[in-house]
Amino acid sequence: MGKAVFVHKPMTFTKLSVKRQKAHLPRDETASAAELDVWTIFRALRDSHTQFGLRPSHMQTLQALLSFLKPGHGEVVFASNAEICRRVGGIDERTLRRHIDRFLALGFITRQDSPNRKRYRVRSSDGQCISYGLSLSPLFERADELLAVAQKLENMRRDCIFIRKQILTKLAHLEETNPDNVFTSTVRKALRRKLSIAEYRSLLSETESEYRLLSTAVDAPKTAFLPANDGQADRHLSKSEKEDKDIETVGNDNKPEVQTLTSVCREATAFAPKGLTTWKDVERHAETLAPMMGIHASTFDKAKIAIGPQKASCAIFIMLQLGKRIRNFGAYFHSITLGKRVHQFDPIVLLQRLANIENATA
Repeated sequence: MGKAVFVHKPMTFTKLSVKRQKAHLPRDETASAAELDVWTIFRALRDSHTQFGLRPSHMQTLQALLSFLKPGHGEVVFASNAEICRRVGGIDERTLRRHIDRFLALGFITRQDSPNRKRYRVRSSDGQCISYGLSLSPLFERADELLAVAQKLENMRRDCIFIRKQILTKLAHLEETNPDNVFTSTVRKALRRKLSIAEYRSLLSETESEYRLLSTAVDAPKTAFLPANDGQADRHLSKSEKEDKDIETVGNDNKPEVQTLTSVCREATAFAPKGLTTWKDVERHAETLAPMMGIHASTFDKAKIAIGPQKASCAIFIMLQLGKRIRNFGAYFHSITLGKRVHQFDPIVLLQRLANIENATA
């Protein structure tokens, strides 16, 4: 006797359509589109299944139920549980019953039970028929709702991608100016998670704020020395074109005297536990001040290598003297010691300007 061979019947996807009321048609559809493919409805629910508390296994069961429908034979599935289980792919009947109960609770299907609760169809001699089983008509009646939910989710998905790209673009600019920026690494870690649209918008707002702070810090040399009163406005504006040329004289390696640095930068000097008389004293004090100002130790070390420990220390002293006129110490320090403005930073010129401002306001 030969072995029995069981052939798995593939799930068929018959082209089916359901009638829709014209009042519910989208504005861009014509009245002739009053019929909608049931698989379009299924895909809409599949794409939004989490909104209804459904899992992928639920959708596999629904897909199997829809595959039993045939054009012109109504919207009731009268196949047995065993046949449905085989069509799904071999799930057990207990799981199938749980899935059906879930769809019943959500109002996507209803039962049309026969007197003995069996599923079958009977026909009369003139072609009329009665089907007992699981009716999918409630699912089709909610087509507009499901399509709207799916479209809303798709819009949110696209918006999330768009906002994410905006965030990544600004992070790239921030990292170009300050590779050691703690903010950018924090945001990138957050982007590894699946975020809601509200969380993406919040991150974008924070990133834009950080970007504005960086822009303000980088532009601080031009705004830091504005006069304190209107009487001096014209005089300083007339010097604005000359300032950039003055800053660019940084090609020499001259450094200010320690006494000049400590007398002009009184804010930094005030934090020193003892007098600062040598450059070693200044460098050690600058190393202490840098972390307090939000400047990472590794960034300060790189700056000492790039422009020398004395100029890097001068940058710390001058920035602290400028105080609130620099909104982001870390970004500004990186810009004038390691970034694009490294060749424009001249401690002697800046100290002279600070001294002139002090004398003018005294």
